[in-house]
Amino acid sequence: MALSRLIARPLLASYFLANGAQDLKDAPALASQASPVTEAVAPILDNATPPSVSVPRDPVLWVRASGAVQVAAGLALATGHFPRLSSALLGATLVPSTAARYRFWEATDKEQRREQLTHFLKNTALAGGLLIASLDTAGKPGLAWRTKHATHDARREAALMGAKVKAAVAH
Repeated sequence: MALSRLIARPLLASYFLANGAQDLKDAPALASQASPVTEAVAPILDNATPPSVSVPRDPVLWVRASGAVQVAAGLALATGHFPRLSSALLGATLVPSTAARYRFWEATDKEQRREQLTHFLKNTALAGGLLIASLDTAGKPGLAWRTKHATHDARREAALMGAKVKAAVAH
């Protein structure tokens, strides 16, 4: 593993480890912030899931679930286990968490608005880092590249085989 990845992954994960632990510890206090987001997201998830799946409405449960995912995925990212998946999971928790906590557009006090905007922008920067980490193949070809080259190789082999068959039939 490259030294940059060895250093960058734990650094990126550190925020989520701390934030996830805080969410688990303070879930009841954070539920009021999460409530507008959970009220908006739960009906969407209800429509996207089969009727047999019950989507919870309790904001405390959502905060705890998000915190647990952040701790687990943060540990995985920090230790280099499933870095692409863990980065994607962290990104999936970051978006609603940011929308719930840093609603700068609703702040009435100028100082509070500036602080909320700063945290909002910090989280968008983290989202950018997670996006890069979730797409990082560690220098190895990705699935799209391998598929494209396998298709090219198969076509070349088929053309060669076709030429051999034509030559055999002609003789």
